[in-house]
Amino acid sequence: METLTFIGNGNMALSIAQKLKENYKIEVVGRDMDKLKHFEKALDCPVEKYLMEGFDISNKALILCVKPNNVEAVSALFKGTAKSLYSVLAGTTLQKLKTHFRTEATVRTMPNLAASVGASMTSITGDTLLKDKALEIFSSIGQTLWLDSEKELDIATALAGSGPAYLALIAEALADGAVKQGLKREYAMATMRGLFEGFGLLIQDVHPALLKDAVMSPGGTTAAGYAALEEGQVRASCIHAIDEAYKKAKALA
Repeated sequence: METLTFIGNGNMALSIAQKLKENYKIEVVGRDMDKLKHFEKALDCPVEKYLMEGFDISNKALILCVKPNNVEAVSALFKGTAKSLYSVLAGTTLQKLKTHFRTEATVRTMPNLAASVGASMTSITGDTLLKDKALEIFSSIGQTLWLDSEKELDIATALAGSGPAYLALIAEALADGAVKQGLKREYAMATMRGLFEGFGLLIQDVHPALLKDAVMSPGGTTAAGYAALEEGQVRASCIHAIDEAYKKAKALA
């Protein structure tokens, strides 16, 4: 079984490893052995654990999951040349990764939190030498999309990478609205979850505008609620959210 080496042991690393452990042997490298043991316990499978200082990355396939501002400090701790580097760091360019990590090939990826349940939307770009392998690895955690440029990946980061937070806000607000009108909290939450589950299936094959038109009958409840959303500039706010998240991704670079 092929080995994947996680550099970093935070929430994103754990979310990705939860599904990859089914097809790959996992090892993890971090700064604190107690935290590495906690990672192993949370993953619920045996993993090889190593401290960063002096770790030899020679011929290894690395999945980089540290904070973007720690790239310089972390890379200085390793020795050897890796076979491949798959970075999940927002806004960290290929040039910066190649400057600080010795590796034969490098790609940037942007999974999201749904990786832990095998439903991530992962955008990927970088050295085409790794294209097929990157798509193979990250398809284990959900859908994948190879993009032609880092600009496209940063935009996709603003959409799919940050998107779970936006949708969580909308989900909570819709449930709160139902509670405000008198629906019990547990019923509001159950209804909201069912809504999102069904919508997630529908949106795979139907354009959003067509879904909206199919639900909105003349003078009906949906039309009234939709008009309220437009008055609140929800559409403009969503577009602005992508703008700001993309700007932040560029600023991190």
